[in-house]
Amino acid sequence: MSFLKKVCIVGSGNWGSVVAMIIGKNIAKSKQFDPLVKMWVYEEIINSRKLTEVINTEHENIKYLPGHKLPENVVAVPNITEAADGADIFVFVLPHQFIGRLCDQMKKHVKPDAIGISLIKGIDEGPDGLKLISHIIHEKLGIEMSVLMGANIASEVADEKFCETTIGSKNNIHGQIFKELIQTPNFRITVVEECDTVEICGALKNIVAVGAGFCDGLGSGDNTKAAVIRLGLMEMLAFAKLFCKGPVTSATFLESCGVADLVTTCYGGRNRKVAEAFVKTGKSIEDLESEMLNGQKLQGPQTSAEVYKVLKQKNLVNKFPLFAAVFQICYESRPVRDFITCLQNHPEHV
Repeated sequence: MSFLKKVCIVGSGNWGSVVAMIIGKNIAKSKQFDPLVKMWVYEEIINSRKLTEVINTEHENIKYLPGHKLPENVVAVPNITEAADGADIFVFVLPHQFIGRLCDQMKKHVKPDAIGISLIKGIDEGPDGLKLISHIIHEKLGIEMSVLMGANIASEVADEKFCETTIGSKNNIHGQIFKELIQTPNFRITVVEECDTVEICGALKNIVAVGAGFCDGLGSGDNTKAAVIRLGLMEMLAFAKLFCKGPVTSATFLESCGVADLVTTCYGGRNRKVAEAFVKTGKSIEDLESEMLNGQKLQGPQTSAEVYKVLKQKNLVNKFPLFAAVFQICYESRPVRDFITCLQNHPEHV
């Protein structure tokens, strides 16, 4: 009897629901995976009904992905220990602020030989500076982790518009398992070994996108935004070389997780959109997040705060003026016009 791998998706927001659509359809056609996919859903009441009940009867996440049907083999489970029990493969896709607490609840129910992949774009603080989310999951659950990052705006992926993405996996066999699980003709995957580089790209590009939004709010034009993208990419590469323990090559930055994701986010992402509104309305980032994002979380400003703290500890703030300016404008009342000054005075080489 062949052993079919059981899959659990941890998270069910906008991106999580899109990934559940893809995985549910792929698994139904595969002989490698158990056809039932458990998806952990943070329980909410929508129109007097439990969200899990709506998903399991109508096969649609009406809050986070309305208008798109989920495959019937995807089952919403509100209890994380029940969702995790017996799973061989975990797909983590939820705001990074919640990952530590969830892992603590899951750990007694996770098989020691299970594997995981993180689609979470963010970083967290640790006692020695920044911690990658995949590292936190590995430490808490003891499972081998890969990551998936790319130019993947969820609504476009849901509409099956062609795009690419990058899987970073130190274990090539695991990388190929995840590729089979998630790739489609319109969602093309490249697997690379530089797992940490792929993940740090996914976090840092959100800071640059906030800067791009500032430029849009100021009416600075596309030439200025192109400069933000280029200078931001330079700072991303320099920070990755400073932060990542393994190899960091510019080739990985040319994958979807790097320059492609950066361009997409600086033109179409939520961080850009909220940062533009921040300039035009004068409201706080927190107020705009709750007004504009329908319960989704903003990653860019918070990531800039975590990065700034590390740069300050290492006395490197002056080497990363774009990252520093984003933090100071969001949290320290630095005038947003200073962002243009930061670009004008940016060093030729980071």
